[in-house]
This record gives sequence, structure tokens and C-alpha cells, in this order.
Amino acid sequence: MATSTGQPNSAQPEQKRGLAAAWSSVRSRFEAHKAPIRFCLRVTFAGLLAFCLAQLGNFPLRGLWAVLTAVIVTQVSVGGSILAISEYVVGTLAGAIYASLLALILPHGTTPLLGVVLTLSIAPLALAAGLNPMFRVAPFTAVIVLFVSTEFAQSPVDSAIYRVLEVLIGGVSTVVVSLVILPEKAHGRGLKAAAAVLERLAKVLPQLLEGFSRDLGPGGAVRIQDGLGDAIAQFQTIAAETKRERLTYLHPEPDLASLGRLLLRLRHDFVIIGRAAAAPLPEPFATRLNPLLEEVGTSTNAYLRGCGAALVARRPPPPSQATEAAIGKYEAQFAALRLEGLTRALPGLETERVFTLGFALEQLHQNLLDLQRAVNEYAGAASASKPKT
Repeated sequence: MATSTGQPNSAQPEQKRGLAAAWSSVRSRFEAHKAPIRFCLRVTFAGLLAFCLAQLGNFPLRGLWAVLTAVIVTQVSVGGSILAISEYVVGTLAGAIYASLLALILPHGTTPLLGVVLTLSIAPLALAAGLNPMFRVAPFTAVIVLFVSTEFAQSPVDSAIYRVLEVLIGGVSTVVVSLVILPEKAHGRGLKAAAAVLERLAKVLPQLLEGFSRDLGPGGAVRIQDGLGDAIAQFQTIAAETKRERLTYLHPEPDLASLGRLLLRLRHDFVIIGRAAAAPLPEPFATRLNPLLEEVGTSTNAYLRGCGAALVARRPPPPSQATEAAIGKYEAQFAALRLEGLTRALPGLETERVFTLGFALEQLHQNLLDLQRAVNEYAGAASASKPKT
């Protein structure tokens, strides 16, 4: 189509490009906030489902506690929701049974007597909650049972039964919604957290190895490793959630606990390397070993990043030949220095540092081989779960 001046009309292609750019922007924003959006939808649907189910029974306050339970226990992952539900149900049962029995035994028709029964209800359950987190909601439940039974002229037993039933309704609603509405398993979140740990390790190792060629300053090695412990702790928290959701798997998944132990071993290797990097290497060790340490840092950096990406994508790990070759070159050069008798001329502290570095690199090499096997295990599990055609 041409305009009146004989020039082709370019407005339509420009409009299409504008729409494509707008759609791309929307998609990128959604991807950046996908987890919060999914959590928002699950909480909303869990609350609505609990409300609808509660209308089938004659519950006080139109099923308020069923809705509250569903909203409270819905977590980001399926495993997190199941863990929260199990704790909430156990705490509710303990609080409801104890408070109802206490209310039946002790009269509480007046405000002072209600205060005495309330004290006797809260104190033991609060102590139990302090000893075991499974009972965290028990004191709260006891208070609800006492006050609701008093306010609505119910017997304590009826109040306890309603409370337990509503919690069960809320818990069932949460499980159903977590499995149906955009489900996100803790196992997948755990692999992403493990990849984040590997990314941090990849960034830290070359910086630590620089300590053998230049002074990192007081506490430099510790500052470089800031955040590694927190990242591993976050991974272990997610890994604990997977134990509750394993029954929901249609196919077996490798246990994240073994991956967590491997990450801890890698972390310990880095701690040892950091301690040995308290000062630059003496000559002639610095001249002959520092270029090889730089090669170890560069190759291991790429390998750790590749393994993190492979874990998330459930694909085999990247080739490890470059890392193995770099560590092998270092070990060969260090062996040559020992044969030349240069280690015997070192002061005691320097001797300890160079041998500690060699031990740490040997352990790192072994743990990297274990990491390779772990990534292959997850890739194999992903292949086994794909339907055969």
C-alpha cells in the first residue's frame, strides 16, 4: 500500500515493532517478578477455596479461621506449605485439646476466673512452644478456644472441634492449591539456591588466590567470603522443605541433603585457602606458582558457573578438563620445587602455608569431581522423568 505521495506506508511495521517491544517489556517484568506473582495467586485461591469449603458447615464467623489458616500456611513452595501445615495442625490439636480440658475442669464464668484459666492455658503451652517449634500456635489456639467459647456461649469442646476442623479445611485448601495453581516445588528452588552458591564460590576463588601474589590486607580473605555462609544456610532451609514434599513427586528426585553436604565441603576448602592466603608466597614459589594459581582460579570459576547453570537446566555438567589440567600443572610444579629442596629452606610458617595450599587444592579437586557426579545425577533424573515416545 502506498501513500498519496507514492511512498510506501511504514506506519504499520512501526506499530508492530512497538507492540512487540511492549509485549517483550511485559514478559521481562513478569519473569522478574514471577515468584511473587505465583505466591500471590496461590494465597488468594487458597483463601477463597477455604472460604467456600467452610460454607458447607455451620462454623462461627463464617469460617474465619479456615480462611486465616489457608492464608497463613501457604508458602512459596509445596514443601514449605506442607511443613507449615504440619506444624500448624500439631500446634492446633495440642492447644485445642489442652484448653478445652482445662476449661471443663475449672469454672471460668467470671472475668477473674477467666484470667486464671487463661494463665494456666498459656503458660504450659508457651513453654512447650519454646522447647519445640511444632507447638508455636498452641498458645494462640488455646486463647481462641477459651474466648470464642465464652463469647458465643459454646462449650469448650465444641469450640475446640470447630477450631480443629477449620484448620484442617484451611490446610487441605492450601495443599490442593499448592499442587494445582502454578505449583513450585522446593526441589526446583533448592537447585536455584545451589546454583547461586556455586556462582558465589566462582566469584570468590580467583579473589582468594590473588592473596598469594599480593597482600589482601587485614581480614581481606574473610571479607571476600562474606555471604557464603548465609547462601549455604538459605539453601539448607529450602532443602529441609523437600523432605515434606517428596510424596508429591511423580518421579524420584535426588536428595538435596547430599548436595548440601558437598557445598559445605567446598566452602571448607575455600576457608582453608583463605587462611593460607594471609600473605603472598615467598620467592621462588611466587614466580613459579602464581601464574598457575591464576589459571586454577580462571578455569574453576568457569567450571563452577557452568555447573550452577547445568543444575538449574537439569543438563550434564560442562567439561572439567581445563580445571583438572590447571590443578595438575600446579601439583607438578610444586612437586618440582620440593624435589629441588626449596621447601626445606622455608621458615616454619611459610612451609605450613604452602603445604596447606596444596592440601586445599587437592581437596578442592576431589570435591569438584563429586560436584560433577552430582550434576550428572540431576541430569539423569530429569531424563528419566521425561515421557518416552
